[in-house]
Amino acid sequence: MCDEEKLARWAREGLNRRQFGALGGMAALAACTPVESGSGDDREATLPAMAEEAVAFETPDGTMDGFFVHPVSGPAPAVLFWPDIAGIREVKRNMARRLAGQGYAVFVANPYYRDVAGQQFEDFADFAANGGFQKVGPWREKLTPEAIMRDAAAAVAWLDAQDAVDAERGVGTQGYCMGGPFTMWSAAGVPGRVRAAASFHGGGLVRGDDPMSPHNLLDETRASYLVAIAQDDAAEAPDHKKILREAAKAAGRPAEVEVYAGDHGWTVPDSPAYVEAEAERAWANLLELYKEALG
Repeated sequence: MCDEEKLARWAREGLNRRQFGALGGMAALAACTPVESGSGDDREATLPAMAEEAVAFETPDGTMDGFFVHPVSGPAPAVLFWPDIAGIREVKRNMARRLAGQGYAVFVANPYYRDVAGQQFEDFADFAANGGFQKVGPWREKLTPEAIMRDAAAAVAWLDAQDAVDAERGVGTQGYCMGGPFTMWSAAGVPGRVRAAASFHGGGLVRGDDPMSPHNLLDETRASYLVAIAQDDAAEAPDHKKILREAAKAAGRPAEVEVYAGDHGWTVPDSPAYVEAEAERAWANLLELYKEALG
């Protein structure tokens, strides 16, 4: 998992803020490269027309805010996007834009809305350098399974009411690090709508006998799953991949559970653990999941 020990290790390895930010910026641009047509020097970048805006709506716990981006060509399947511990920031908006370019209406939720609105950190370097763990600690304590289920229900209801969303098709959800288990809680909280859930280097997917452990809730869902595990997380908990596979099988839920050749955070362009090749492989698998599960 992404923790203070890992941040300290990254610091010891010499990733200063300037390097950190430069790496994240370049990778974010690469992650948002549009589809190209033509060849050689004549290639022209093309993207479908999209609209985006900051949005807010009421939940049982307050006013949730976030970022909404979607194609303007017509109603599209909805995706509930849970960011990592550093919350909403430009790299997450860019990741959502890239997904919208593939034909999805994407809402990036601010998981900390109970305490603060909007972006709190410029990038992961800002989070790491300026006491991010200490700042978000009290906010994270409120993100219980039950709270996330309420949030997911409110977010899906809001999405279904938008003209840009095709409410006849299933909803997808994806989450990173802290947001990984949120996808499974979302699927359990809104089983009639969430049909696909993807966790990328998610922490806390297996919590023993806790009835609210994500792996113990799979039989309450109707989703298909992509569980992309970081290699260092797998080394720390080598039995978790087997437990997840067995839980999915017992619940009768389609699930691809795989360890990728990247450390915790490898899919996020502003993370020092970013591995482009494996991030692109995870991206391709995400698109395949949504293609098959969202109708």
